[in-house]
Amino acid sequence: MFEKLFKLKEHGTTAKTEIMAGITTFMTMAYILAVNPSILSEAGMDSTAVLLATAIASFLATACMAFMANLPFVLSAGMGLNAYMAYTVVIGMGYSWQIALLAVFVEGIIFIVLSLTNVREAIFNAIPLTLKRGVSVGIGLFIAFIGLQNAGLAVDASTLVTITSFTENFTTHGICAILALVGLIITAVLHIRNVKGSILIGIVATWVLGIICQLVGIYVPTPDAGFYSIIPTSFVSADFSALGKTVGQCFNIDFGAIKLIDFVVVVFAFLFVDVFDTLGTLIGVATKADMLDEEGHLPGIKPALLADAIGTTAGAVLGTSTITTFVESASGVSSGGRTGLTAIVAGILFLLSTLFAPLFTAIPSFATAPALIMVGFLMVSSVTEIRFDDDNLTEAIPAYIAIIAMPLFYSISEGISLGIISYVLLNVFTGKAKKVKPLMYVLAVLFVLKYIFL
Repeated sequence: MFEKLFKLKEHGTTAKTEIMAGITTFMTMAYILAVNPSILSEAGMDSTAVLLATAIASFLATACMAFMANLPFVLSAGMGLNAYMAYTVVIGMGYSWQIALLAVFVEGIIFIVLSLTNVREAIFNAIPLTLKRGVSVGIGLFIAFIGLQNAGLAVDASTLVTITSFTENFTTHGICAILALVGLIITAVLHIRNVKGSILIGIVATWVLGIICQLVGIYVPTPDAGFYSIIPTSFVSADFSALGKTVGQCFNIDFGAIKLIDFVVVVFAFLFVDVFDTLGTLIGVATKADMLDEEGHLPGIKPALLADAIGTTAGAVLGTSTITTFVESASGVSSGGRTGLTAIVAGILFLLSTLFAPLFTAIPSFATAPALIMVGFLMVSSVTEIRFDDDNLTEAIPAYIAIIAMPLFYSISEGISLGIISYVLLNVFTGKAKKVKPLMYVLAVLFVLKYIFL
């Protein structure tokens, strides 16, 4: 059955590998089930309802990705977009969360139209292959940086960021950072020894070590400081009534309270970030998985983009922020995932998480951090495919700019923006304007306008 649905042999994979990859991807993404409700509850939304909406929308969007595109990419509520909705649209602009969800819904509809009219596919194909490789490397650094932060290893400082003090607050910050480092070593050793599922095993091993540390008193839960028990207190919850607090609420609004210009800006902001975060993720993960053809195109990208758009629209109706393709999909790809079977396994786990939410959300961030750091390493390896000789500087320099911009500006879309702008400018001013595709000029102008007006 799996072979017929997902063409496993054609993609050089097996059902066992795909299932393991799907579980791995889910484990590295499970944090969203805790983080998204926490962020959107700041906007006044019910946290349990958001968790249920996030899990169900993730399943629907990922199922579309699996069966429509047969790609190993998993979708959920995008980080950054949820913060924009809560802190900028609701708290900053004063809109209700219902109106914010309406903006997400409108964005989703626009996405569907763009996907059906090949606009997003054309954008993907217009980006040169070297820049795509640079995006892959940049995403790798970005993922690693997120992992370092989740581990508590990278912290704020007068130098913007520095390594944490292991001895200060040892029973909370310190031990979590140490456990993350131990988990990274475990994961790396398993990977070097070619152990299948090394990333997933690393997550579980780190979590188990954390539980042992809590049991013997080395790790001390301190809720006031944001450190909670990592031992699940319950495993099953079948109460879905809370979902009624958000389902369909994007239409239950006072349209007279909407300021048209502000609303259009909000929709465009959601649209802009989602388009290029999604494209960046697809480029980066597909490049790492060697899924691009000789011209740097991703076969099946149109249904992949459409799945993303459908997920966003469904998510808004259910009651969660923009659904997008997750960069953590790279963890499953790195574990051998190559088809939609990887995606549907992760999607089913998202659906099951509505029953086992207490268990899944008990996974601490320091346990998933080693996976993110290791995936970052695997994606950074694509840098060897970028030619830095004098004949290719107009492509290599934009790739370099995209690479450094993503982690330093904490945004995939900013890396793409600056990479495209610099690519166009360098080629125009060095007499190579003819090699630039027309759509790249359009994108560069739009990016410049974004920095001016948004």
